[in-house]
Formats: sequence, C-alpha cells, structure tokens
Amino acid sequence: MLKETQDLVRNASFSSETERNCKAVIAERAQLAGWAAFDAGLHAEATEHYEISFEAAKEAGHPALAGNALAFLAYQKVTFKKPSVAMAVASYETAKQHATPRVRALLLERMAWTHAVAGQPNEAERALAAAAETVHLASDRPEPDWVFWVNEDEIKIMTGRCWTQLRRPLRAVPILEDVLGRFDDTHARDKAIYLTSLAHAYLDAGEIEQSASITQQAIDLAAGVGSVRPIERITKVTSRLRPHRSLTAVSGVLDAAKALPTAR
Repeated sequence: MLKETQDLVRNASFSSETERNCKAVIAERAQLAGWAAFDAGLHAEATEHYEISFEAAKEAGHPALAGNALAFLAYQKVTFKKPSVAMAVASYETAKQHATPRVRALLLERMAWTHAVAGQPNEAERALAAAAETVHLASDRPEPDWVFWVNEDEIKIMTGRCWTQLRRPLRAVPILEDVLGRFDDTHARDKAIYLTSLAHAYLDAGEIEQSASITQQAIDLAAGVGSVRPIERITKVTSRLRPHRSLTAVSGVLDAAKALPTAR
C-alpha cells in the first residue's frame, strides 16, 4: 500500500493542499510499514521506511508525524546501536509546538527511554514526569488515530521500564507489578515484552525465583506470537538466569525457552 500511494502522488496532478495531505498519508503509512518491519526483525527495511516517513512529513508540513518518525529512528538506535539522545530530543522539539497532548506524551516517554539507555537518570525522570502530566491535558483538537493507545498506564509502563534499565528495581517493581496486573493477556506480544522488564528488575533485586516465574509468564504469552521482539527480550533474561539453573524454577524456565523460535 505504501508504494502504491507513493506512485499515485508522484504521478497525479492536484492542488498544493491536497499534495500536502497526501504526503502526510505517505508519512503515516511509512511509519506503519516501518513498525511492522521492526517487529519482524527486518531492521534495514524499518530504517528505510522511517526515513521515508520523515521526509514525507517534512514535505507535508506535519511536525507531529516528523517528530514521530525521528522518535522511531531514535528507538531503533537504542535497540541496535548506541543511543542517540540528540535525535530523541529532536523528535520532541520538532513536534512540541504543534502536536496534541498524547503525541507530546508519546514523544516524551520515548525520549525518556533513550535517556535511560544512555544512563541519564535525571533526564529520564524529567521526561517521564512531563509525559505523565502532558497525557492528561485537554485539547480542542482530536488526537490522531496512531496515539489511541497512549494513556496513563502506557506512561507508567515506560516509567517502570526506564527504572529497570537504570538498575533501580525498588522503583521499577511496584510500578510494573501494578500496571501489568491490569494488562490483559490478549495483548500477548506487548505484555510479554513488558514482563521481561519486570523479570530483569527482580533479578537486579536478587529475587531469582520470582524473576524466573515472571519469565515463564512471558514465555507462555510469547508462544505463537508473530513477532521477534518478545523472543529477543526473553533471550536476554534467560541469559542472566542461566548461572542459577541449579534452582528448579530456573531450570524449568530455561527448558521452556528452548521451545521458542530463535530470534533473528
């Protein structure tokens, strides 16, 4: 669908306003395509789609989509390369004057994640606090469809993930336990990913068997999910659990993990 839309816009003749609207559609579709590629482990393709989205959003004069494209690119750098704090900050700065509250909250929480991976707790905490405040702001403009899922619990999940990344389990565990207790298992991919953060936090707190129990929950949810991301996260937890395989709870989890597909 993305290529067809690009070809249509390239070959059609229409007013400048219609062209800008079409460019915005391209930017949004490119982000969807990029996320699908990222979720499938096709990272070069994902980067290409996000870069297409950023250029299309700029041509459309759509700061929110441009900021989100940069946020996706920054998220990729965090996952597979060195974190780019400059890019994460730019994603928010690009959009903040024009974006709706939920869009700003999304960009702030993603910026917080980059700060956390970069080992910057103060900056991460400030971005998370701003996101928690912003997500509740009222707006006279409708929120775009692509932030329908951004709410208070989403900010709390990211808060817990950031504190886990920063090795602050006493902060991470209560937040993640609370919000994941309300998170429906039908969202299996996302919940499996978030549970791995909780498992890491318990490991950091020295609660090995509790970490193994949480990891088993993630494995159960990830089975049959068409995404490499939960598998990648589970693999990282089990590599930390392996030195404790003499514990019955841990050995069972390590055996269960062998049945999962191998991450790319």
